[in-house]
Amino acid sequence: MPAQREGGYGDLSSYAAIGNGRTVALIALDGAIDWLPIPDLDSAPAFARLLDACEGGRMELKPTEPFTVDRRYVDGTNVLETTFTTDAGTARVTDALVNGFAGRLPWVELARRVEGVDGEVRFRWCVAPGTRFSTASPWVDTTVHGEVIRVGGLMMVVRGIAHVPESGGRREIAGTFTTTSKSRHLITVAATEDEPLHLPVPKLTDEGLDRTIETWQSWSRDFNYRGPWAAAVQRSALALKLLMYEPTGAIAAAATTSLPESLGGGKNWDYRFAWVRDIAYMVRSLVRFGLREETHAAVVWLLDAIRENGPGLSILYTLDGSIPDDVRVRDAPGWRRIGPVASGNRAVDQLQLGVYGDLFNVMRVFVEAGNVLDERTGSMLAALANEVTGIWRQQDSGIWELPEQRHFTSSKMGCWQALKEAARLGEMGQIPGDSEHWLSESEAIHEWILENCWSEKRQSFVAWAGGDSLDASVLLHAASGFDRTWRMSSTIDVIQAELGNGLLMHRYTEAAREEGAFVACSFWMVSALACVGRCSEAVSLMNGIVNMANDVGLYSEMIDPQNLLFLGNLPQGLSHLALINAAITLEELNCGQ
Repeated sequence: MPAQREGGYGDLSSYAAIGNGRTVALIALDGAIDWLPIPDLDSAPAFARLLDACEGGRMELKPTEPFTVDRRYVDGTNVLETTFTTDAGTARVTDALVNGFAGRLPWVELARRVEGVDGEVRFRWCVAPGTRFSTASPWVDTTVHGEVIRVGGLMMVVRGIAHVPESGGRREIAGTFTTTSKSRHLITVAATEDEPLHLPVPKLTDEGLDRTIETWQSWSRDFNYRGPWAAAVQRSALALKLLMYEPTGAIAAAATTSLPESLGGGKNWDYRFAWVRDIAYMVRSLVRFGLREETHAAVVWLLDAIRENGPGLSILYTLDGSIPDDVRVRDAPGWRRIGPVASGNRAVDQLQLGVYGDLFNVMRVFVEAGNVLDERTGSMLAALANEVTGIWRQQDSGIWELPEQRHFTSSKMGCWQALKEAARLGEMGQIPGDSEHWLSESEAIHEWILENCWSEKRQSFVAWAGGDSLDASVLLHAASGFDRTWRMSSTIDVIQAELGNGLLMHRYTEAAREEGAFVACSFWMVSALACVGRCSEAVSLMNGIVNMANDVGLYSEMIDPQNLLFLGNLPQGLSHLALINAAITLEELNCGQ
């Protein structure tokens, strides 16, 4: 597979991700690290050529002669192996953000091990941080322990084994080396921000890389899924593990910001936040896989975030559990100069009623998995359930964060789900309150939706009450149990006909004019087909979408149906969550391969 760039920017499908439970690096097909926020996933990135080819910063490591590339993740890990082949020889690069003896390191430490396979391959490497969105200037500083690179409050050091550093000027450190059969080189970069910097010992980093592989593989052995599409499910679970922010238990929606949803630009958002919706889908997966620690951490983080920022329920929070600041436009051109580049997300102030269904689904699944709620949590949930009994009648912005408010169908369905789940929690003795009242109000919501959101003309649930447009998020409520009758089956047909484009699907009517196809929608369609008994169609669609991942099994938010280019932020948690939940649904309904 050749490695290509356009104006300094690689295709979004060319990226593989590695991480350490605190941040994520994206590695292009040519071996360059084009994205790495330090120290945290939501920090201003020190390496951001992904969004700024000139000043963003990068770490390069590649042969000096023309080459081809083959790569894979080490089995059961998020450690990447890239094999470079030139006319003169072959060499293998193994990349990881390494951990320590006792778990995650308190600093960021990247290991890039280069092993000669055969012949000779001459490599050039450089560590060249960027301006962190034009907020600082990198410079190489000589200290008592050698050179470090400073970018504002960020410090980083380069060490290694036989990596032959040379002068890279005052803004980067660079060098060359040549591999031979069975040779071994190592480049390691350690970094901190606004705290002292530990200078890594290359031998210990090399050992740490092997330990990191063992740690990932141990986690994968505990991963309990042997159903259909097991390889794709496990890779998706590993991708989601990268988005779990271990210091708090939050789960980021994606690892990046401002990657465009459209080649025309304008729809560029920061997804380095935690959506309640994503956590709901994640908890179902974590419970199914028997991953107790991650489940508990995510639920406790969510409950703490709600308490700290209540009494209302936000649709998203920062990774530390606070409400995000206002959107800030950054001084960077954007991927392939498709801007803007932004920090923040405008949806933070929106009313989205469907989030109540997500929250109560999380809590019901959590309890049924063998957990008991404390009194404070029970009282908070009861108060929120009572809130839903009145608020469901309001207009909102819907799941897609649209600027106009309407009586969105999927939002009403989410409120129905919230009250059904609340009643179930009440029946189990986990929350106080009037379960009969919650059930009665859920039935009123059900009747309202059938009366106002079902179109006899279209033979479909429509996007909003009294409208004519369609919304793929309605498909989620086949799985929720709102409707698995002929109505949902007919809705599936109408949505496929009007929002579908081959295997791919757009989010809502008119979306095809604005953006690519939303990957998760295709997997939602798989689940909906299975829920209404159309198993053969579900399996066929599942097989097709699974094969649309990139070469290492990752998905972005969207795919352009015309040229299959990846669009939007990546790796996109919702895309991988939808894959996992589709596989689980097919397994539970005996719709196997």
